[in-house]
Amino acid sequence: MIDCIIFDLDGTLVDSEPLCNQAFLNLLPEISLSVDDLLVRFRGRKLADIFCEIEAMTGRALPNNFEAAYREQVEILFKSSLRAFPDVHDVLKTIDIKVCIASSGPPGKIKSALEKTSLDRIFAGRTFSSYDIGKWKPDPGLFLHAAAQMGTSPEFCLVVEDSPVGIAAAKSAGMMPLQFCDKTSAMDGVESFDAYSEFAQKLSWLSKCQLQKSNHCPAKLI
Repeated sequence: MIDCIIFDLDGTLVDSEPLCNQAFLNLLPEISLSVDDLLVRFRGRKLADIFCEIEAMTGRALPNNFEAAYREQVEILFKSSLRAFPDVHDVLKTIDIKVCIASSGPPGKIKSALEKTSLDRIFAGRTFSSYDIGKWKPDPGLFLHAAAQMGTSPEFCLVVEDSPVGIAAAKSAGMMPLQFCDKTSAMDGVESFDAYSEFAQKLSWLSKCQLQKSNHCPAKLI
């Protein structure tokens, strides 16, 4: 049975990805792509790798203080516009199994996002960052670390993710992935949902499939 749900944060619980990519456009107006274009390119990836791609796109090295300027710009946008996805709070109040967050973002950014969306009390003491252990998705290390800290074996963990790299990390960790995305972005062979109003029903169904290993459940879940 599912004993622990490991949530990604950005793009999964909070609608932060457009804001994070808008910050790039605010600081680098020479980038000719839209926020949606950047979302497709950068979703879930390590920030250092994104910086390297931006340098290739712009044909110049980013200034030494760019990360600090970027973090500041993101914080400004978070203060004015960050929101949790609809129904997230209601769903989290009804879950009766262990939950935690495993995010590629630094601890300060995680803390800021949770406080601004009133999710901080729900996940107090149960947030895990790639920056704490030096491993980034698609490496499974962060999810394995989170499971160990939560006292749960990987095979009993459900990972809720929005990005392909996050889904890959969950699979590599031996955990069941569930993708939060619109229907056009759903990955083949991965269960998905596009609204938290569907989450309780989806969780119940996945739990039964995992428990029963029944023939009528799709092979991708077993």
